[in-house]
Amino acid sequence: MRILSTFTHIYDNHMDKQHHYTLQLTWTGNDGVGTRDYRAYRRDHTIQAAGKPELPASSDPAFRGDPARYNPEELLVASLASCHMLWFLHLCADAGIIVVDYQDNPKGVMQETADGGGQFTEVILHPTVIVAHPDQVEIARKLHEKAHKLCFIANSCNFPVHHEDTCTSV
Repeated sequence: MRILSTFTHIYDNHMDKQHHYTLQLTWTGNDGVGTRDYRAYRRDHTIQAAGKPELPASSDPAFRGDPARYNPEELLVASLASCHMLWFLHLCADAGIIVVDYQDNPKGVMQETADGGGQFTEVILHPTVIVAHPDQVEIARKLHEKAHKLCFIANSCNFPVHHEDTCTSV
C-alpha cells in the first residue's frame, strides 16, 4: 500500500510539471472567394496568445507566402534558438557567469520531398556570447552542451540540432 502511495505521489508531482500552451490562429488571407483554387487566396494568418501582440504569419515565399510575415519554418528555427538561449542564460546565472551579450544567427535546412511535403534535416545554432570575465569563457562554452540537452524544443525534434558557438570576454 505504501509503494502505491509513493508512486501516486511521484506521478502526481510529475503531472504538476505538465504545461499547456494555447494560441489562436486566424486565417486572414480570404480575398473573397476562399480557396476556390490554389492561387485564389493568400497564406496570411495571425498567431496570438492571450495578452500578447499579434504575430503576422504566412507561408514561406517559395509556397506563395508573404515575405514580410514570419513563416512556420522561421518560427521553428527561432523557437530552437530562443529555447537554447534561455537555458544557457539560466545555467550561466546559476554558475555565476556574467553574460553581457548574446546573439544568435541560427540556420535551418528543410528538404522538400517528391510528394510536395518535406522535413527539416538539421538546424545549426550560431550563438555569439560575451561574458564579463576572461576566466569564464571556457566554462560558458561548456554550458552550451548542457543547455542543448535541457532544451525542451530541441528534445522534441526528430532531426539534429547542433550549435557552433563563439564565446569571448569583454
